[in-house]
Amino acid sequence: MALHVRGVLLPDDEVRDLWLVGDRVTFEPVPGAETIADGGYLLPGLTDAHCHIGIARGGAPIASLDQARDLARADRDAGVLAIRDAGSPYPYPELDDEPDLPRLARAGRHIAPPRRYLRDIGVEVGAAEVAATVAAQARAGNGWVKLVGDWIDRQAGDLAPAWDADTMTAAVVAAHAAGVRAAVHTFSETAVEIMVRAGVDSVEHGTGLSLDLIDLMARQGTALVPTMINIRTFGGIADQARAKFPGYADHMLALRDRFPEVVRAAYEAGVPIYVGTDAGGGIDHGLAAEEMLLLHDRAGMSPDDVLAAASWRARDWLGFPGLVEGGLADLVVYPEDPRADLRVVRAPSRIVLRGRVLR
Repeated sequence: MALHVRGVLLPDDEVRDLWLVGDRVTFEPVPGAETIADGGYLLPGLTDAHCHIGIARGGAPIASLDQARDLARADRDAGVLAIRDAGSPYPYPELDDEPDLPRLARAGRHIAPPRRYLRDIGVEVGAAEVAATVAAQARAGNGWVKLVGDWIDRQAGDLAPAWDADTMTAAVVAAHAAGVRAAVHTFSETAVEIMVRAGVDSVEHGTGLSLDLIDLMARQGTALVPTMINIRTFGGIADQARAKFPGYADHMLALRDRFPEVVRAAYEAGVPIYVGTDAGGGIDHGLAAEEMLLLHDRAGMSPDDVLAAASWRARDWLGFPGLVEGGLADLVVYPEDPRADLRVVRAPSRIVLRGRVLR
């Protein structure tokens, strides 16, 4: 049965009537359609562009598809109808088209240096194996690979790049040759410079970005997914590490403290920014709205641009058309204008996924 929705359509900012026929949107009237919303503000669902439904709370790999379903539903019930899983140690291609789960853009497993990443999460390989591993993980995902660009080097006592610059550059080339986009985890100044100059498609976290690199990202169209919720955890990381690695602890705190201004500079330079929580492991699922508020309150993004970064613009980036003629039948309805008060996005009044009413 066709569904009918009427409300203020964002970003068009005008009252529109939409009809949902199966999993598609049309603006052509459909006789006999059931009206499920009349009033409010319409968005094509929120997007979490960096989370992990393959990693359980605490950091261990999930053990079953049911665990992945539960984590994805926690995001869905908060209005997130599209997810980019930025690395999963558990394969779950069966969930790509599951009717009651968000749209999924997936990387394979993290590609990480040996003995320098979270245990059991990544495929850990030396420099000689990186390019071949990128090709393998491209096949395991559905459009992305995830590279670990840096992590603590215990011998150096601080953050350090995962591999040499030539290897890291070759990894991006290998991803593009395999027909996928490359995302890179980076905290440090050195690794993010290598990867941005190598042409990586998205920088995850990016605490070490400089103004010069931000300008280059803007020119290249390199995306930034800041995960500001994650960066707030750096204090706890520093506290745990200080006894053995005081230099690393100080570095992490300095990166945390400067980060809102880094994101603000990227925003003002025109870098594409998308909402991602890094849920999985140490961050709970269902917090996309809180990340949106941080981008507004701490980084100075306008409500309109935060909504775009979390909704229609992010969906376009991931290949999930929004509320356009022939687009996908995903939408959330808010009772009040989220541009006037972003806190509204915490509580959608209606959620429709793949043409099915969930709330």
